[in-house]
Amino acid sequence: MNVPYRHSRRDMLASLGSGFGTIALAHLLGESNAKAASPLVGTPAPDLNGGLHHRAKVKRVVQLFMNGGASPADTFDYKPRLIELNGQAFDPGAGIKVESVTGSPGFKVLKSPFEFKQHGECGRWVSSVFPHMATCVDDMAFLMSMVSKTNVHGPASYMQNTGFVLPGFPCMGAWMSYGLGRISDDLPTFVVIPDARGLPYNNQGNFSAAFLPARHQGTIIRPHMPNPIEDLFAPSSANFINHNTERDGLDLLAASNLADEATHQGDSRLEARIASYELAAKMQLSAPETLDVSGESAATLKLYGVDEKPTDGFGRNCLIARRMLERGVRFVQVWSGAGGPIANWDNHGDINSELPVMANQTDKPCAALIKDLKARGMFEDTLIIWTTEFGRMPFSQGTAGRDHNGGTFVSWLAGAGVKGGTAYGQSDEWAWKSLEPTWCYDLHATVLHLMGIDHTKLTYRFNGANRRLTDVHGHVIDQLLA
Repeated sequence: MNVPYRHSRRDMLASLGSGFGTIALAHLLGESNAKAASPLVGTPAPDLNGGLHHRAKVKRVVQLFMNGGASPADTFDYKPRLIELNGQAFDPGAGIKVESVTGSPGFKVLKSPFEFKQHGECGRWVSSVFPHMATCVDDMAFLMSMVSKTNVHGPASYMQNTGFVLPGFPCMGAWMSYGLGRISDDLPTFVVIPDARGLPYNNQGNFSAAFLPARHQGTIIRPHMPNPIEDLFAPSSANFINHNTERDGLDLLAASNLADEATHQGDSRLEARIASYELAAKMQLSAPETLDVSGESAATLKLYGVDEKPTDGFGRNCLIARRMLERGVRFVQVWSGAGGPIANWDNHGDINSELPVMANQTDKPCAALIKDLKARGMFEDTLIIWTTEFGRMPFSQGTAGRDHNGGTFVSWLAGAGVKGGTAYGQSDEWAWKSLEPTWCYDLHATVLHLMGIDHTKLTYRFNGANRRLTDVHGHVIDQLLA
């Protein structure tokens, strides 16, 4: 078969001269900090105090997402009123109609079955399900009255990740990648580590780049699998693959890509494909070392609960997240809980038996991440986000379960630029509705602000509108900032 353009891929890309070729060549030559594609944002600098619009306090982010709807009244939002009214009909007064997503009328107030105590110098109330995180409350800034527009998992997950209840919008990690570019040339900018039991609600929709250039999509890594990164290495049965055959294949692919690009101007998928192939070649060397935790000290492995039940899965993922952050990944998202009716934080049946299962898996690793980052000097330029898609009702579903509740839930931040031991917002006496609503837009605006980005200026022109992560909403929560 005669193949045109039998020169090297590097020469082929360089010959394009501008536009698509320049972008791909920048990846190929190992530019450490990709440039944002929009003229509406500035040129990010690779160091900590870069940022697009002002001096950054945060260089990298790890987001811990509790999939299924973690109950605030059983974790961080202590409500003595539920104890007083336990078993009585739930009546908020003023003729307010009480509704539930999957339950039925006749709701009874359900107190938390878990003991709450105050912890730290700040006196933060924490449930007994989180004994390890309770030791870190002076490093945490709590958002006590987050709200969602929906009580349905899929739309709520979209909202907390992308700012919209509908699919088709970029998530925060993709916006970070688009706005600030890469720190490392050997690892992705945005990595997603799902629960070993499966992807969350919406599957990969939560990690989507949507209408942003496709190269800003989250890279999914599954540390529990024999091949954590799909197709990174050729199968052992393919003994015909060697350096020369790979080079021939890349030359052929380069010719095909060049022809395809000429007829599909403006399609970012081809650019993303080329970038992914080049990054994959580099990750063949960098990824195995990053994912190998055997070199960590025994004390560190114990801190995260690696090789222990029930913490091994989530603990290992958090430890790998730390290793990625210190090697140049900008945004890592670690998920707890798969989609579906079980194996997550969706505690419809019995809060007393279901919630501790998830809490026991995540409590020690979450606290370990804070302590480990502090010990390594990374806490001063890393932001940790703990969140979920919505909360749960203060009344019972069935005998002892709790239904979905978008009216209030809790998130927390810790790390660079955050005033530890503080709280913002308040829910009502039942943890049913927010008295001071905090939206995902406010959380996203605050995170972007810490990264040196004005959320109103990070935009991308799509379908005639300048789209942004915070839509037309959001404000920076100054009360939580150090």
